[in-house]
Amino acid sequence: MALRLTPPFPSFTGRNLVIGKSQPLVKLKISCSYHSNEVLNAAMLYWPVPNVLYVVGYALDRFAEGLWALQPVHQNRVGLVLDAAIEGELRLRHLQVADATRASLGLPVLEYIVTDTPLLVEKWVDPKSGQSTGRIKHPDSLPRAVQTLVNRTKCIVMAIEYAVCISFLLILFNPQGIDDLAGVEAVISHLVVKEFQIPCAHAPALSPFPLSLSLCPKSAAKEVSNIF
Repeated sequence: MALRLTPPFPSFTGRNLVIGKSQPLVKLKISCSYHSNEVLNAAMLYWPVPNVLYVVGYALDRFAEGLWALQPVHQNRVGLVLDAAIEGELRLRHLQVADATRASLGLPVLEYIVTDTPLLVEKWVDPKSGQSTGRIKHPDSLPRAVQTLVNRTKCIVMAIEYAVCISFLLILFNPQGIDDLAGVEAVISHLVVKEFQIPCAHAPALSPFPLSLSLCPKSAAKEVSNIF
């Protein structure tokens, strides 16, 4: 029996550690649990559970439709794509974080590439539906970078770091706020997963956040470790 479990609240990296750990252990006869990446972004790094699979939303949809099959793997070979719009010092910081994941978590981050042109990621909230959405003004640059890494390293997972304005922070740290990056991140992952049929993680490339005296505890992990 396969069961897809969805988060009970808006998802940010630091919020889902307990959810991702506890849900597969509830007293249900579940042989394998398919989780959205929104649940497992943080949890699976620290508490790997053998019968829990990290699956991006677009792939989950195709799987539910019976169009795609999912193949479990012991470990993923990861390629890192950096948006050309990420400025030099911040790019170096994110490469250092990639080194840290290799050293502390043993993640096989094989190689990185910088897109040949800035992606120019835009985001907004639809005033009618209240849902976040967005677009990439230079969408062709992303699959070109992914294709290069796939050809060069045979990696089977992509991690995308993109530049974005930090104006969303007040919303991100408000427990009632909308994650206004979720929509454009769906655009990014769908673009990669649809064309290459490989998992795709994504995160905004952010400098350290300004100190906040009214930080929501549920978002604290995101604030204090925004890059890692």
